[in-house]
Amino acid sequence: MLQIEHFTKNYGEKVAVDDLSLHIAPGELWAFIGHNGAGKTTTLKAACGILPFSQGSIRIGGKSIQEDPIGCKQQLAYIPDNPDLYEFLTGIQYLNFVADIYGVSASDRKARIEKYGQLLGMTDDLTLHISDCSHGMKQKIALIGGLIHKPRLILMDEPFVGLDPVASHQLKNAMTQHCREGGAIFFSTHVLEVAEKLCNKVAIISGGKLVASGTMEDVKGDTSLEQVFLELEGEK
Repeated sequence: MLQIEHFTKNYGEKVAVDDLSLHIAPGELWAFIGHNGAGKTTTLKAACGILPFSQGSIRIGGKSIQEDPIGCKQQLAYIPDNPDLYEFLTGIQYLNFVADIYGVSASDRKARIEKYGQLLGMTDDLTLHISDCSHGMKQKIALIGGLIHKPRLILMDEPFVGLDPVASHQLKNAMTQHCREGGAIFFSTHVLEVAEKLCNKVAIISGGKLVASGTMEDVKGDTSLEQVFLELEGEK
């Protein structure tokens, strides 16, 4: 589903991500763990075609994000940690705009907006202008917009930030269901307890380098994900 091969991204002389390779298959739910500035957001933005890069390759469903960006973006959704939405639109107008871009039929979009609106507790608030919404409400609108076209791959950057406990619980259920149905998810988080319970795979990045990856059980062994992360960061 997502194949990252020898991906390297520089900002001037600074190496943000250094020779990262990672394969994510259908049905897998991956957590991407690392300290602030480790390279998580850079990797996610490159994988969805926002950031250009010149070293390595990233393929989605067999297509190159560099050579066929539209073909890749048709298969994925990217939900950033601080979504920039069109604030002059209402929530429902924004979601219809996204559905139009992806060619979602009127019946499908109606059913999905109702489904995810109820799931995240946003149904009654979608008539509000986005400018009048709280950060958490904007995050929920972005999540619905990311799910509306049933993407094969979902990339998310800190998706639980700003969500209330009920919405967080429902999002976890939706993520698990998406992967059970053959989709794949790759998301960054600092909430290691959530990652440990939710995910079947994990990748840990430090200083731009991938330092551990694999099944959750193989990576954490008999200890916790938090302890493994702290040990890799040199903090006992």
